[in-house]
Amino acid sequence: MPELGFSVSHTTRPQRAGEEEGREYFFVTHEDFEKRIEAGEFLEHADVHGNLYGTSLAEAKKATTTGKDLIVEIDVQGAIQIMERLGDPVVSIFILPPSFEVLKSRLTGRGTESGAALALRLKNAFNEVKNALAEVLENSEHKYFKYVVINEDVSIASDQIVSIIRAERQLLNRQTEAIWGIFDTFHASKHQFDGE
Repeated sequence: MPELGFSVSHTTRPQRAGEEEGREYFFVTHEDFEKRIEAGEFLEHADVHGNLYGTSLAEAKKATTTGKDLIVEIDVQGAIQIMERLGDPVVSIFILPPSFEVLKSRLTGRGTESGAALALRLKNAFNEVKNALAEVLENSEHKYFKYVVINEDVSIASDQIVSIIRAERQLLNRQTEAIWGIFDTFHASKHQFDGE
């Protein structure tokens, strides 16, 4: 979907082999990140597994000023911040692994984290899922995520995400300007009809 923009987050975590500055993340020091927080430069930020991550307002504006919808791939804490801050225009999709065992296997298979980092990530997974899906799991009044995609097969999950984005674009309230433009062409005073 070329009409989608993708936000590159800032992080304090170390750069991994094969990652490029500005492609996967903007890698910054903890001190620099804290300065950016104080300056109000982030749309959202969170401490995730012992590292700081944040979506800069400048990065978000880069995509949205070109008329693109912005994809922000972030953890639950950051997603909740964005949903609370921006409200209705946010289309929230929680991507859920089919099981804890599959998540563990995928993370282990990546080989990108130390044993301690992997253990922390897996330990935190339970609370992330619980917080994201509190409405269902705990009958909570918090309604954070509008959609859930179970990522059993990446190709199928990708197609489901594309379907959600396309359906959201067709909502009446997202097409108001176009509707008014079309309605204006139907105005009777602009047309002469047979039999009048």
